[in-house]
Amino acid sequence: MALSQLLLPPGCWTLVTYSEPRWWACSGGGAPQPSPQSFTPLRAPWVSFADGLFVTDYFTRTPRKLSPFRSFASIELFHFHIPEDTVIAVWNLITFKEQGGTFGDQCPDRSITVYFRSGAPSVINPLHTHFPRDTAVPGSFALTLTWTLPNRTTGVFNVTSPLPGDWFLAAHLPKDEGKISVKGLYEECQYLFQPQLIVQRLVNIAVLYPGHVTEQNMAPHNRSCLYKVFVPSYTSRVLVEVLRCRGAEGCPLWLRVRAKAPPLHNSTTLDCREHTPCQLAQDLPFWQHWYYVLVEKHPGVPGTVSFQVTVQLTDCSRPSLARPPFLPSSASMNMPHSFGSAGGLALGDSPPPTSPNDTKHPVSIPVTSHTGERCWPVRPTLRNELDTFSVHFYIFFGPNVSVPPDRPAVFVINLLPVLDSGGVLNLELRLNVSSLCGENVTVFGCLNHEVPLTSSDNTSVTCETESLAGFLLSVNATASLSRLRIPYPQTGSWYLSLRSLCATEHGFEPCTNVTAEVYLRAYLSPCINDCGIYGQCKLLRTNNYLYAACECKAGWNGWGCTDNAEAFSYGFQLLSTLLLCLSNVMFVPPVAIAVRSHYLLEAAVYIFTMFFSTFYHACDQPGIVVFCIMEYDVLQFCDFLGSLMSVWVTVIAMARLQPIVKQVLYLLGAMLLSMALQMDRHGLWNLLGPSLFALGIMAVAWTARTIRRRHCYPPTWKRWAFYLCPGALIAAAAVLLYAFVETEENYFYIHSIWHLLIAGSVGFLLPPRAKPSRRLGPLPRRKGCGYQLCVNEQEELGLVDPAVASINSICTS
Repeated sequence: MALSQLLLPPGCWTLVTYSEPRWWACSGGGAPQPSPQSFTPLRAPWVSFADGLFVTDYFTRTPRKLSPFRSFASIELFHFHIPEDTVIAVWNLITFKEQGGTFGDQCPDRSITVYFRSGAPSVINPLHTHFPRDTAVPGSFALTLTWTLPNRTTGVFNVTSPLPGDWFLAAHLPKDEGKISVKGLYEECQYLFQPQLIVQRLVNIAVLYPGHVTEQNMAPHNRSCLYKVFVPSYTSRVLVEVLRCRGAEGCPLWLRVRAKAPPLHNSTTLDCREHTPCQLAQDLPFWQHWYYVLVEKHPGVPGTVSFQVTVQLTDCSRPSLARPPFLPSSASMNMPHSFGSAGGLALGDSPPPTSPNDTKHPVSIPVTSHTGERCWPVRPTLRNELDTFSVHFYIFFGPNVSVPPDRPAVFVINLLPVLDSGGVLNLELRLNVSSLCGENVTVFGCLNHEVPLTSSDNTSVTCETESLAGFLLSVNATASLSRLRIPYPQTGSWYLSLRSLCATEHGFEPCTNVTAEVYLRAYLSPCINDCGIYGQCKLLRTNNYLYAACECKAGWNGWGCTDNAEAFSYGFQLLSTLLLCLSNVMFVPPVAIAVRSHYLLEAAVYIFTMFFSTFYHACDQPGIVVFCIMEYDVLQFCDFLGSLMSVWVTVIAMARLQPIVKQVLYLLGAMLLSMALQMDRHGLWNLLGPSLFALGIMAVAWTARTIRRRHCYPPTWKRWAFYLCPGALIAAAAVLLYAFVETEENYFYIHSIWHLLIAGSVGFLLPPRAKPSRRLGPLPRRKGCGYQLCVNEQEELGLVDPAVASINSICTS
């Protein structure tokens, strides 16, 4: 089955495979053994790990409906986890259309953009808006999917030697015109997106131990050998060296080193033919991570190549000393317990006795001291969790920090995996100018991930190296405040290194006898500045992963709702609020007509609608011209209920039913409409259902009168020409505007016109006052038990004073 045709239900599966028999293992000395005959569904493009045991894992997610992009709150986020030692990861991106429960062949083709990022969600900006000041924007991969079939398309995204840990995919449709559609009016086109992940990882990778030599014989049909070594904290240098290399053409090997994942073609590389000794050094390595060493043979080299490989780690707390070859326990080296390879040593075990066949033995290699390799004590921070994504990091004996002139001050901020990557990491430095004693001192701060960076170069201060990138902050007497915001930061340890330097004519130099005092504040927040006054910070969830994003309003855009390129002015906001609110004054004439015609219940409903519609729209405004007299949800419910009840009572009044029947229908309609609105306030049938039912009752009542009177009802042509037809046309125009014309951009004046038309149609459609009957028939007489009760008829009609009224007679039957 082709990869694009692979459809899996949500979950994960593991398939164990072997590489092809022409590849061979590199797990120490000894003769290589051929692997069993099997298959390899995935393979790295250029890296060949001979005779390794591959494990293939499959992961899939449930399809989700994509939405047009408006803000990060409108995207669909997918969370994956890539295991360690993964050599290749393939995302199979499946997208299909649906319309009304069937394939959406008639739906238009809309491009789908997918973003990939390791460690945290992608910080995307498809609308090219401005980010808030002092905001760092991390990069991510982007992929656009186009349609290859009428209702389905598939894309593939390959990552060779991906970084292990959390990976996030974000997908969305392009921005649309923001049309407001009535739910259920027509079958909406849905674009469903389902990502699938297939990873192939190599197990039993040989582990190198610092200070030990591993011997290796690379067979003619073998191309490469892969090793890994764990780098603990307070390591300033990793030195990998190939010794005693013997081959047909000298030492035809390439040496590649990479952190966290197997090396790539662009990783740090050394050609052992051109360098003697073959040593590859990595300064300022990542702490608490695996480093992978790939020894690859030049193509076309005949014969067997034998060599030795060793690794030396420099302890930055003692730069002149290398780490000892053997340690008593794994805690001494901060190495995980779950690692190892076939034939490798378990940490904490004593080395085996030396034998001719032993491939690992300790050696003594002199380590040269390098300047700038000394590391300083790292001060921890105290984590105080206030709420979701609301975490403050306090410094012991802080928050004022003293930065001495002769050494940097280093602090560590620990972000928890998964839990802290969905917020914003905020850092603030404020210099106490009075502590400078008049000196021209500048305090530089470097924020780096997973390793502290303290440069020994005084002339140029930077927070980047060839393999390390960071963020630079600086404060001085002129600019005493510096801020940094990192949305969706990668989890793990973040190190802040503060260093004070004095500016001179020749650049920056170390200060003498000046200790700068800096106020340091570090905290985690859900959104940048809580999205300001023109945005709302929303807490979102995808499966078990939480993240926060801003949803902007009133035309403001950007990650923190700070881009005012399309923002509404205050006058525009005031005008839209006044239009939506004052347009409800159009209900005053229908109220007056209803009172004049003795339709008091109808008038009460119209007043209720006018009141709550006015204050609902005053509270529903996106800008700062907002006024809420009660909770928004209550105002919305009352507004919707009043609008539907106005339609209901008007049509029932037009039917001219008996008073008792009309009152029962009014009460029944109020209860049923309340139930329907509680279930779904935006459904189409919430409006059409009561209207059609009321129109049906009116049609039955009018038909019955027409048949009984043998004349069309209403009987006068003036009633049809000047009231019913204009009212019906006005109501139809209002419904058409509401259903097909209204968009987010024209909402304020189209909806105001809707208010005017609906209120005007009520004034035309409300029937006139019923004329009382002029003829008064005789009252029926009741008979008692053997007596006939004679009653004064004038008293029954209320035409005489009851005080002087009396019973005329009681007659014997």
